[in-house]
This record gives sequence, structure tokens and C-alpha cells, in this order.
Amino acid sequence: MKVLLINGSAHKNGCTARALKEVKDTLEKEHIETELIQIGNKDIRGCISCGKCRELGHCVFGDAVAEIAPKFEEADGIVLGTPTYYSGSNVTMISFLDRLFYSTQFDKTMKVGAAIISSRRAGSTSAFDEINKYFTIASMPIVSSTYWNEVHGFSEKDVEKDVEGLQTMRNLGRNMSFLIKAIHNQKEKEGLPKQEHTIFTSFSDGLE
Repeated sequence: MKVLLINGSAHKNGCTARALKEVKDTLEKEHIETELIQIGNKDIRGCISCGKCRELGHCVFGDAVAEIAPKFEEADGIVLGTPTYYSGSNVTMISFLDRLFYSTQFDKTMKVGAAIISSRRAGSTSAFDEINKYFTIASMPIVSSTYWNEVHGFSEKDVEKDVEGLQTMRNLGRNMSFLIKAIHNQKEKEGLPKQEHTIFTSFSDGLE
């Protein structure tokens, strides 16, 4: 069982990275394999709606999305960490997620997802909601904790002082481990729940 942790911050050793480390260490203590990937300092463009991924099975742009997509397919869970910019997520993370979720054809049902947000003071909850929407459109259970999954501070040293935030990260890691193991056991017994994909409502003429 494996979890990918994605750092959407441009700072490799900043606040978001410190929060992700706490989750990563906890998951490993629970015997969950982890891989941490830095994307916040990479050149990742947004989706251009070319539709080629439907023909090719992958995005036409050969960047971090192409690198991480097969890792996501094999993983049992994913943790997405982002700083807060103007009460939203880092735009690099959003460009990455738009293309990662739209271009990949594999079934994401019951892959476990968690969002981690860092902020100096405010704006974190709207960024938190923004990330969680990617999970809910893909039949992915969201992992919760004993507070919203966030840490506060302007630097990694500040986050060290956020003892409640770090506690929240540890509880998140344990909850994620439990959920992944529970889904794994049920999947072996009965398989995954059936997903219907036959209805697509568009109201194209606006009348019916």
C-alpha cells in the first residue's frame, strides 16, 4: 500500500513541506509506503481543452503530469499540499490537478485523498474546499482529521510552533492509514463498488 504526497509549494523546505513531512512520517510508522514529489517550482501549464487525452490516453504535454499519472494510478492514496495565495491554492497545483484528473482514464474509485493547506493567517479553508472537489468528482473518499487539515506560519520554524497543526497532521496520517487498509481488505473480499457512467445530462437545446 502506497501514498503519494505532492508538494505544490515553490519552497522545497517551507511550511507546506513541514506539514507533509509530519503526515509522511506518520504513514510510514503505520507501514504505508510513501513518495514525496515537489511540483510547486516546476513549469506546469493549464489545460487547453484540446481533447487529445481522450485519443491518446494521456495528456499531450510531457511534464510533471505525465510523470506522476502512472504513479497515481498505482497508488492507494494521494495527499495534496498547497500554500494559500489570495484565499486559494497555488495556481501551479490547480493546473496540475486539472490536467491530472481530466487526462487520466483509469478508475480512481476508492483511492483515498487528503488536502493539506498552509497559510500565514487566513484564507486556508477556501483553498481546502478547492482541493477537496477533485476527490469528490472521482469517487475518492476524503480523509479528515481532528481539525481542518492546515498549518499556520510564515516559515518552517513557525510551523514547528503550531503544535495543534502538527497534531492534526499526525491524526490525518493515522486516519488515512486506517481507511486505506479498510478499503484494501473490503476490496479483496467483495471488490470495489459499481460505478455507473451511462448518463450525461447536458440540456443542449435548453428546452427539455
